[in-house]
Amino acid sequence: MSFLDVAARFLDPLSLLIVFGGAFAVAALRSTRADLAAAFAALRPLVRADPAADAAAARTAVARIERVAEVRSVACVDRVETAGRFLRLAAVHLAEAPSSGAFSLWAEEEAEAMSARHARAAAVWRAVADAAPAMGMLGTILGLSSMFAAMDDAAGLGPAMAMAMLTTFHGVLLSSVIAGPIAARLERLSAEEAAWRLAACRRLTILAAAELEATAPRVRLRHAV
Repeated sequence: MSFLDVAARFLDPLSLLIVFGGAFAVAALRSTRADLAAAFAALRPLVRADPAADAAAARTAVARIERVAEVRSVACVDRVETAGRFLRLAAVHLAEAPSSGAFSLWAEEEAEAMSARHARAAAVWRAVADAAPAMGMLGTILGLSSMFAAMDDAAGLGPAMAMAMLTTFHGVLLSSVIAGPIAARLERLSAEEAAWRLAACRRLTILAAAELEATAPRVRLRHAV
């Protein structure tokens, strides 16, 4: 018996439909259309994301912004080329912010929005992981019921028992091997991204505050004159 023959025994369409279809249906009922779209869109960065490289790029970009601000002023940092959408936005808001408090408020709101987006995407996969064992149990009950109903027909016992066992297997597989690990990795990536974003924004906030303190005496002197 070849590997394909063995694998085919575990790919029963009805069992897969009950478990995978049922679990994703439950997740869809608990989520919005935007949440579902975000959950599947997150599969790409799930594989390609490199938090350590992103953090290093952020430190390099912030250092470049600090050098420009030191040589010129904070108002010129929006011209600095940075990697990533967030750092580009941070540079623009830093240049346009009337105070360090205004920039800090923007950074906090951006962080909250990011965390909310990531949490919604991970929640969809958590919902799938939570529902999968129940769908597996449902399939097992259906299989056992079919088996007991076919006690007089020996030929019908095998398929019914197979569905009962396979749905349990698929439920565990979807929950513990697929959806659960995906949700956990998304949550970990979100936490690591939030950490380097926070570190970058703290340095930029300090930069904005230092610029404000440096210009304040000149402003007071001009008003006094």
